[in-house]
Amino acid sequence: MTSPQSLTELLRGKGAHADPLACIEDLPTQLAEYHIDGFPHSIVDIVFHMNYWMNYELKRIRGQKPKYPEHNAESFPSTPQNWDQLKRDFSWFLSEFAKLAKSTAEEFNREIESSSAALEQQSSKLSSVEAILWQMVAHNSYHTGQIVMVRQALKAWPPKSGGDTW
Repeated sequence: MTSPQSLTELLRGKGAHADPLACIEDLPTQLAEYHIDGFPHSIVDIVFHMNYWMNYELKRIRGQKPKYPEHNAESFPSTPQNWDQLKRDFSWFLSEFAKLAKSTAEEFNREIESSSAALEQQSSKLSSVEAILWQMVAHNSYHTGQIVMVRQALKAWPPKSGGDTW
């Protein structure tokens, strides 16, 4: 079984991972909304996307059957977003996943039914809570790296709480 401490640390950016919350918490709205030429998304867009998928997976884990988007664009905002609310939601979602990381072995192994035929083609019809947690760690790490790159391009790195500058 996976170590709850390892998953929690990866969700919150220990070791080689940047802390996703630290990467956004001190960023003013103006910079978070800024679209850099050549970059497809602003930081607001990326955080919205991360929240979208954390919400989606939490719903699946909790027995709901969220609709799988037909296109990736549906997981990015189509209207302006409230940056402060996005950050609060992001923090909440991370804390919910951290709680799940401390689940019992029985909960970790509980199978979650796929909510999409498209997902079933990529993997099996069922996946465990643990597998979903690892997918969220990988997904969030990937997008946190994008946030770091955008912040570096905006000359807004490192965050106040610190971060690697090399």
